[in-house]
Amino acid sequence: MTVSNSKDFELDVAEYIEEAFERCGLEVRTGYDLKTAKRSLNLMLAEWANRGLNQWTIKQRTQTVTQADGEYDLGADVIDVLSVVVRRSNTDYALTRVSRDTFLSIPVKTTQGRPSQFFLDRQITPNLKIWPVPENSTDVIVYDALTRMDDADAQVNTLDMPFRFYPCLAAGLAYYIALKRAPNRLQMLKAMYEEEFERAMTEDRDRASFNVVPQYQYFRTN
Repeated sequence: MTVSNSKDFELDVAEYIEEAFERCGLEVRTGYDLKTAKRSLNLMLAEWANRGLNQWTIKQRTQTVTQADGEYDLGADVIDVLSVVVRRSNTDYALTRVSRDTFLSIPVKTTQGRPSQFFLDRQITPNLKIWPVPENSTDVIVYDALTRMDDADAQVNTLDMPFRFYPCLAAGLAYYIALKRAPNRLQMLKAMYEEEFERAMTEDRDRASFNVVPQYQYFRTN
């Protein structure tokens, strides 16, 4: 038996569209078929951002602080911030995330010091607010950002995702197209999509160790 020794299988946008149409029992016949399918594909990628954490879209970024400036606009591609540290003299200090209400309740927002808290104001361009405001212009904020996936702009584009999600993307696009073109297959394709998505997300989880330790302060023996 001779194996291929190849591990570079990857579909482009046009091939995903063709696969999705076939699952709907249809064929791509016109330029409008490609246009409407590409639109559905981009809407589905936006939906994925609402479904949870996609590990491959986490990017670690840095921001050098400015003394007395406690607000920093992040990239428009940032969906959320998972964790933040302030780096000083090669030592990282974790910042605690607080709610909008808690941040608003800070009495004196101009207090300077080493930042210990942050609030992410999730506007169209997210704004990171830190407190206390920096006491120097040399500390560096290091943060893990959940970022938006690249759009499917052209039919020759490949998609910004690991190969593990290829089946999920094909199943999802077929479901989205069935909403418009193949209602008789809608329930079947929706079930396949949800199953593929659940399987992919389960595999994509963080595998850090997790221990649960009971508290015994209220435990009493007779």
